[in-house]
Parts: sequence; C-alpha cells; structure tokens
Amino acid sequence: MLPSAESLEGKPVPKVTFKIRPNDVWQDLGSDELFKGKTVVVFALPGAYTPTCSSTHLPRYNELAAVLHDNGVDEIVCISVNDAFVMNEWRHGQDADAITFIPDGNGDFTRAMGMLVDKRDLGFGQRSWRYSMLVRDGVIEKMFIEEEGDDDDDPFAVSDADTMLRHINPQAVAPEPIVMFSRPGCPFCARAKAALAHHRLRFTDISQSQKINISVLRAVSGNITWPQVFIGGRLIGGADELDAHLTQRTAAA
Repeated sequence: MLPSAESLEGKPVPKVTFKIRPNDVWQDLGSDELFKGKTVVVFALPGAYTPTCSSTHLPRYNELAAVLHDNGVDEIVCISVNDAFVMNEWRHGQDADAITFIPDGNGDFTRAMGMLVDKRDLGFGQRSWRYSMLVRDGVIEKMFIEEEGDDDDDPFAVSDADTMLRHINPQAVAPEPIVMFSRPGCPFCARAKAALAHHRLRFTDISQSQKINISVLRAVSGNITWPQVFIGGRLIGGADELDAHLTQRTAAA
C-alpha cells in the first residue's frame, strides 16, 4: 500500500545519492545538492519512453516550465527508476531542456519515498508510482499521489503540471501551445525563434526536414512562405506577424 500524501507532507525528502551522467561523465548527486535552499517541483513516473509519460506527463511540465519559474519554482525535476543513459536519451528526444532528469536506477529514492511498486507483470520489475510534489528547502510541502485501485493500473489525474501550477498560484495563466512550421537555414524562421525565446515562450518546431513540404504548409496555413506560427490553434503568420502579435501581447500585459 502506498503512503498517503498527508503522511509525507512536512517531512524531508530521502537522503540518497543519485548516479547521473551529464556530458558523458559519471557524477554523484546528493539529495542536499538537489533540494537544499531551493523550491523544487518533482514529478515521478513509471518509465522513460512509456506512453503517458512521453505524450502528456513530461511534455506538459516542459511546456509550463517558464510559468512555474515565474511563480517561484527554482527547478523542475523528473525522477524515474531508469538508468542515466536512458534518462539522458529521453531528455534529448523530448527536447526537454527545461527539466532536470534524475535517474533513480536502483530505486533508492523511490523506495525511501514509499513509492516503489511491483510492475513485474509488465516485465518492468520495480518502478515508481506516479506522483508529484512541491519541495521547499528539502522539505515536502505538498504531495499529489495518483489513486490506487482504479481499473487503470497507471492512473494519471492529479500529478500533472496544471494541477501543480494551480496549487502554487490559482491565478496563474498557463501559456497557449505554440507550433512553428519552419525550414532549415531560413533567416525569417531564425528570427521568429529568437523572438519566441526572447519572450520565454516554448514552442514545437515542425521543420521542413521532417517531410513538411510547401503543399503541406499551404494546406495547413494557407500560405507558402516560412515560417508559419500557430498560437493556441490560431494562425499568427510569419516573422513580421509574430513580432506584431508579441508586441501587442506585451502592451496588453
């Protein structure tokens, strides 16, 4: 049986040493180094590359990273019972540079949290139950633990990024999703990307190198020039239109 959220709130995070591998060099990272003197959001999940983790859980935290930081979060940490090689490759594949990936390969942290569960029926061995928590200076302030006993053996209802953001600041406004159709070597595309980066807006880049050609671009946007930017499902247009939109947005803020 998993511990209750209330039984963990107010307690320090477990003292463990993580084996990480930044820049292809093994390093030890202790809990104090990760949590002390900082406000940290942690989300833990069953495994890298698994469907819900890759399609929803991780991407939404990555998408909301800027607004979480604006609301006092120093670091956003993803923990899974996977090794450092897997976690590093997953981070790269998800373009999740706003997230700190922590491999709990031996399950030491997850076990000490009381969140290690048996997934041998799926061939996974022991993995983390799905949860999230807000940690201030090494002490758990708030826990969101997915409920056991659901027909779904991997429920996903309360450990999501939007729930965490609402807890931290109920008035916070989540950014709208942004997609850019771009072309390698296009100076206007580079300008549009720089503008979004300047405004700390995360976006999904769909490049021509990903088999997006003029016909697809015209079918989606009605235009044949690169880039074409969509925000919240609305076509903004190219670099000039994006600049105008961002200027108007800033003035209205």
